[in-house]
Amino acid sequence: MSAFGVASASNSNPNKSTEVVSPPSDGVSSLCFSPKANYLVATSWDSQVRCWEVTKNGTSLNTVAKTSMAHDNPVLCSAWKDDGTTVFSGGCDKQVKMWPLLSGSQPTTVAMHDAPVTQVAWISEMNLLVSGSWDKTLRYWDLRQPNPVHTQQLPDRCYSLTVKHPLMVVATADRNIIAFNLQNPQAEFKRIMSPLKYQTRCVAAFPDQTGFLVGSIEGRVGVHHLDEQQQSKNFTFKCHRDGNDIYAVNSLNFHPVHHTFATAGSDGAFNFWDKDSKSRLKAMPRCNQAIPCSSFNNDGSIYAYAVCYDWSKGAENHNPSSAKTSIYLHLPLDTEVKPKPRTGAVGKK
Repeated sequence: MSAFGVASASNSNPNKSTEVVSPPSDGVSSLCFSPKANYLVATSWDSQVRCWEVTKNGTSLNTVAKTSMAHDNPVLCSAWKDDGTTVFSGGCDKQVKMWPLLSGSQPTTVAMHDAPVTQVAWISEMNLLVSGSWDKTLRYWDLRQPNPVHTQQLPDRCYSLTVKHPLMVVATADRNIIAFNLQNPQAEFKRIMSPLKYQTRCVAAFPDQTGFLVGSIEGRVGVHHLDEQQQSKNFTFKCHRDGNDIYAVNSLNFHPVHHTFATAGSDGAFNFWDKDSKSRLKAMPRCNQAIPCSSFNNDGSIYAYAVCYDWSKGAENHNPSSAKTSIYLHLPLDTEVKPKPRTGAVGKK
């Protein structure tokens, strides 16, 4: 019995997911799939940006390491251009690099900040790159110009950013959440205090742009609508908890087709949820280390997640012999990500 317990406790892949070949040598800070094809990019604390090609044949997945690029310091964030040929990455060297992935050209620096760059997003509708930093600014970049076209002061360091044009939501330190209408990007649309009591880890804009999800270090998610008339629909819920143990919610991803969403946490679990019916669709078995980041591919048929030590328990609890970094690919079943059919006359008052 004890041997079984030890085996299960050390299992980094209890979901029998496909493991990505040639993973990073240190923790993964971001994952993002190309909007056009099954190319997956990961940024890491080992100062590398890596790309894999994922091929899918029925229920079997195969990965091939394609190429990689180096920053001078740990890399914290990544985003694809909408054409699927170019990747942006930012990090502790205070710059954003543009990487023409498929052409073989060298990366170039396209954005600079005064402190580490924590968030980056490509806004295709505006043909602009936006970057957020611990220097308490957002900067918008036209790639043909060396200087930002606009610098937006933030109330504090940028922790998370999500864009679903025309909505952009930025979460900063001190629990500030700022919504922008990108049709007027130089003015804050709305600033609120997070509905959660503790530090924000992640935000995700609703696919219909009416609001956002926010996740925090306290194992809780807030569902927030921007319209004053919709405030009665706001709620928070607990997740990524185990008895008295509370774990950070590190990642929030909406399914691109069904508009349900996934949470991933420092407890090593990922779960699928339907906010409209306020229900959990599926709880997955826990991995033996934290999940710091995750991403759906463009059609929602693949969910990528990283499993590694997240340093939340400090250097003294880091065990290099057991702290392997892995990236896994899960094929979501319909029952995991499709909303449950509504019963009765829901929505009619």
